[in-house]
Amino acid sequence: MFVFSRRWFLPFVLVAAFACSEQKSTPAVEATAPTQPPPDTVATTTPEPAAAPVAADTSDVQDVAAFIAGLPVKSSSELRAYATRPEWQRFAADAEQSWRKYHSTRTDKIEAWAQQELDSVRRNSPVVFYPFSGPDFLNATTMLPGSSTYVLVGLEPVGSVPSRASLENPKLFNAIKTSLWSVLSFSFFSTNSMAVDLKSVELDGALPLIMLFAARTDHQVIDVRNVQLNRAGELASVDSVEVSAKPKPIPGVEINLRGPDGQEKKVYYFSADLSDWKLSQTNAAILRYVRSLGPLTTYVKSATYLMHKAYFSQVRNLILERSRYILQDDSGIAMKYFKPSDWHFTHYGTYRKPIPMFAMYYQPALTAAYQDSLNKAKPLPFGTGYNWRVNDSNLLLASRRGELLP
Repeated sequence: MFVFSRRWFLPFVLVAAFACSEQKSTPAVEATAPTQPPPDTVATTTPEPAAAPVAADTSDVQDVAAFIAGLPVKSSSELRAYATRPEWQRFAADAEQSWRKYHSTRTDKIEAWAQQELDSVRRNSPVVFYPFSGPDFLNATTMLPGSSTYVLVGLEPVGSVPSRASLENPKLFNAIKTSLWSVLSFSFFSTNSMAVDLKSVELDGALPLIMLFAARTDHQVIDVRNVQLNRAGELASVDSVEVSAKPKPIPGVEINLRGPDGQEKKVYYFSADLSDWKLSQTNAAILRYVRSLGPLTTYVKSATYLMHKAYFSQVRNLILERSRYILQDDSGIAMKYFKPSDWHFTHYGTYRKPIPMFAMYYQPALTAAYQDSLNKAKPLPFGTGYNWRVNDSNLLLASRRGELLP
């Protein structure tokens, strides 16, 4: 009988159950790109064709974001009365304790590291592309806080601004705590758990948690707008899109934020499958849209090694063609796909091997890079990805050597 050591048990259970918000169609053996959706070893759902969403109730969205984050709401807010209830008071106290611990063990360390190691990246990253992200605005803005546009893509439905009925439901608070447990403890998101835990209280997708993360990173939520991408990859408001169009438009949401320094930002989340087979059904609209945004900084973590596979070639090629910087752990793009003449590599942390369920994605080339005595890997003072412990994690910063072609 095979027995996992304690070292691997928690992250293995988390990844095996719900694996971080990615495209989850992963056959055990890779050959050529499949002609139909590959079998799913992590989850069994893909995005449902979207009907036109109901327009979001965006009145006082900042108060909604603060309320579900366990933060104070305005004295004039209609949610003020709810925030005086004992169950919310307990939730807020627990949330404050959890976030204080998270910031001291993770945010503060990332910020100190990034100020030194990502200074030029941060100054030259107007657009951040974060594929397989789910609602993880938290890590994106922690790593790259000065960007003006963030594009997140995952399988989770877009969701909506929580209704008053949801906010009054006392089951809401435990559901939020449960759904956030893994990201606050291990740095990667338990998105299937989120879907199960929050469905009953109508926190119905990525949007509520993006709002929560915005509030907890000192952003003000200004506005929320439902959007969709047409076949040409053009962004439009929901009510201006032909609902009967074939293929169905890609559903999304635009969240307008104001950062703690007053900077205006836009966060986009799109519910889309990035496998080649699914992209062929949508005219690769999501990739057309991302390509239109200009030079990218791509961030990838805990992505179940999907871009190691032949049938995620289109999103991988877009990233390699249009990124000025790529910041990723070993679950992102395999080293064999990078042309060394095009990229300068800086390795951080430690690389040994993936966790057991992803053992087949071990990269000898990455081991060789970490053993290079002439270009030693730099320290990484925080954990990230599936190997979430400090001193076990790795990051790669790939910086393009030349200018991007038009």
